[in-house]
Amino acid sequence: MVGTRNVVFAEESAEVELLRAQAEKQKDFNKRLLATLGRVSELGNSLKLELGPVYNDTQSLQTVTDNAGRLLNELQKQTRPLEGKADEERTIRDGPAAVGVQNYLASLKRAEDKLSNLKSTNFRVNQEAMSELGNLLNYGRQQLQALFESLLQEDAKPIEPLQFITKQLSFPGIPQSKISELAALDGFISATQPRTGYQESTPSVRVYADVRGLYLSSSLQNLATASISTSKKKSLDTIYRQGTSGIGTYANAIEGIFLAEWRNITLIFARDTWSTIFEHTTRLAIAEFSKTLRELGLQIRSSITTDCFLAYEIVGIATLLAIRIDSQTGQLKQQLVDAVKPVRDAAKASIGELLDDIRRRMGAMISIPNDGAPLPITTEVMSRLQTLVLYPQPLSSILTSLGDGNWSSSASANGSTTSLPSTKSFDVGADGNQLLAHYVSDSIEMLLSNLESLAKRLVRSKAVHGVFMANNVAIVDRMIRSSDIQALFNSTNTPNKVESWRKKATGTYLDAWREPCAALMDVQYTNRGARPPSGSNAIDSAAIVKSLNSKDKDALKEKFKSFNLSFDALSAKHKEMSQSMEREVRSQLARDIQAMIEPLYARFWDRYHEVDKGRGKYVRYDKGSLSAQLSSMG
Repeated sequence: MVGTRNVVFAEESAEVELLRAQAEKQKDFNKRLLATLGRVSELGNSLKLELGPVYNDTQSLQTVTDNAGRLLNELQKQTRPLEGKADEERTIRDGPAAVGVQNYLASLKRAEDKLSNLKSTNFRVNQEAMSELGNLLNYGRQQLQALFESLLQEDAKPIEPLQFITKQLSFPGIPQSKISELAALDGFISATQPRTGYQESTPSVRVYADVRGLYLSSSLQNLATASISTSKKKSLDTIYRQGTSGIGTYANAIEGIFLAEWRNITLIFARDTWSTIFEHTTRLAIAEFSKTLRELGLQIRSSITTDCFLAYEIVGIATLLAIRIDSQTGQLKQQLVDAVKPVRDAAKASIGELLDDIRRRMGAMISIPNDGAPLPITTEVMSRLQTLVLYPQPLSSILTSLGDGNWSSSASANGSTTSLPSTKSFDVGADGNQLLAHYVSDSIEMLLSNLESLAKRLVRSKAVHGVFMANNVAIVDRMIRSSDIQALFNSTNTPNKVESWRKKATGTYLDAWREPCAALMDVQYTNRGARPPSGSNAIDSAAIVKSLNSKDKDALKEKFKSFNLSFDALSAKHKEMSQSMEREVRSQLARDIQAMIEPLYARFWDRYHEVDKGRGKYVRYDKGSLSAQLSSMG
């Protein structure tokens, strides 16, 4: 038992010793390990001190390497625009006719992009390439401009507008097949060369205005010449007849060809350039139109009393032209109004000049026909007024600018204006018609007043005076009723003053017949016997004459004798003048004379014809023969 215990103890002791030995070894190992760690740490610190600068240099080199790589990449990008330069140059040098417009424009766009990219680098090495591309693009633009002009020239041959007007055809524009090409060309040229006004506009705009402007003016030239030649009269005294001048055709041609050109412009160019291009394209044609109207204005002023109607026609035509073109395009109203100003001023001056002409011509007259025949000036003035009312629209505008009653030549001359016309101002309303009616009425009144003054100054015979005025009044009245003057007076409730002049003329003529009427007046004394029975059938001439004393009978004989002399003289004078009387004047005066003389003579004859006892020595006419004599006057 004890032995067993010792054995166990010995084994355990041996194990303890073994563990102690191992612990010592471990402790020794730990000491060596610590020493090794110390040496390693010292080595590491030494390496750190030695390798630190090398690491930092390596990091800097890595950064430089990365920057160099990025720089190379950027250089590669910047050199790419030069790729394909030879192909673009070949295309551009060949020209749009060879490669096609769209391909040519695409090539120019690519070359432009390359140049833009090169400019953004600002590298000196690219300066030569940029210069070459710039020159290439300039060459390409010149080719486009030449093509643009060439396309325009193909359709710039002058046309004959009269053919399109007479056949009622639309004026030709640029063919649609070329419109798209021209629009594309202008689009590129405009995009590469911005502008702020016509002087800084693109070459395409200037070329278009030059080429098409010459086309417009050349096409209208013949009509401008024709307008002047057709407006000239063979006789200076002839009143211009409406529609004789070719100015209406000229204006129609301007409207048609201008509106066709406006459509071309709107299809080719950008909207913000339409008005400028249209103005400059039409400038030559409008200048020629202005020149034509200036020449016509001078012609009108040289014979204003007969050619003023041409002025009214031109004012009406040109004003409507300006309004219609402006309504379609919103352009050219001021230019066209300025063009017609010389003619409009002449038209305004004519308003007073027509009245002054009446005064001058009347004042220069030194005699009138002895038979009371009407003066030619009456027919001439009324013919002018008949023609005048054929132009209500322009005259409405002109008279409105002068004001009601301001018809004097000084007011007309000082009334020049350049105000723009409008559709409303050109519309002939109640006011315009009223002013025209007043002017016509005042002109007629002036004519008749001057005729009356002339008759008073030059004629002593009331019979001649009356017939003279009656004849002229009859012509005035006839020409009023046979023309639009009557309708004008009716529509404006303008009183026709001719009737009062007719009554005045008739009264003046009948004044000469008061002498035979005075011979038929007698005095009856109701206190000298029974009142004479009323009614001619109950009158006993023999009884009345028998009741008279010899003195009264002699007085009656003298009255009959005086009547015969006066009546025969006036009848002879009337018959003499009847050849110069207007038909209605002759019949009217005959009726008035008969109505005046016949009742008085019938009464006087009924009472006193027995004083002659049927011998015819004093009582030359019975009632029947006198009535026949009076009736024959008509």
